[in-house]
Amino acid sequence: MTVETPALPRYLELLWDREVKVRRGPKPGVGIRDIGAAGVAIADRDGLDAVSMKAVGAALGMTTMSLYRYVDSKDQLLMVMLDEAYGRPTLRWGAGEEWRARAHRWSRALADALVAHPWVVSVPLTAAPLTPHVLAWTEAGVRALEATPLGAQDTLSSLLVLDGFVRNHVRQAMQLGAIGPDGTPTPDDGSYESTIAAVVDEKRYPALLRAAQEIRAGEPSEFYEHELAFGLGVVLDGVAARIDAVVGGDPL
Repeated sequence: MTVETPALPRYLELLWDREVKVRRGPKPGVGIRDIGAAGVAIADRDGLDAVSMKAVGAALGMTTMSLYRYVDSKDQLLMVMLDEAYGRPTLRWGAGEEWRARAHRWSRALADALVAHPWVVSVPLTAAPLTPHVLAWTEAGVRALEATPLGAQDTLSSLLVLDGFVRNHVRQAMQLGAIGPDGTPTPDDGSYESTIAAVVDEKRYPALLRAAQEIRAGEPSEFYEHELAFGLGVVLDGVAARIDAVVGGDPL
């Protein structure tokens, strides 16, 4: 079956350096990457809510209407910003590096990219991004798993699970105050477990109380780092189980 390739929105044409028909108006003095960088600077400084077509235009010395020569909506502006914030991955895979080490490094690098611009995890996605830098991350992830016996669909699905965990972890860490607005992890002061120990009824929540007391008695850990390492281990164990099932001829 032949699938017709849909026409690309103008912002994607510009990001991919494809030939596009210039809209009426003066010759552009800035590029699509300049617009993305201006939006990222605003979001980094003042938060995602401060980003608007007007604010980005003003930062570049442009009118709001001039910005519409590049993007048709704020949603498209956010996609340009997202691509700029991700940047191109600098990962390189060693010839003898096994898939799990590669996937772990890919996930860690992705987490670092998100923490550098924490607002990224709050950008609403209405479709899978098709921008160059974001797809470069996908390319790096596919290469990380290409030595496994996983088929194309399983490979992309594995990356989707890893990406989903990392994004959710960064979002949750932000919401809980485990990383600051600038992306810096904050120490865990143990107040959560201490509060549980102080208010929980031993008869109603005996298992939770025992868990809180055990954690309080142990060595303190940083929420962001501990939960990232634990979660990645669990997800990669799942990918390993999928690989074993494929090798054994018993796919799930």
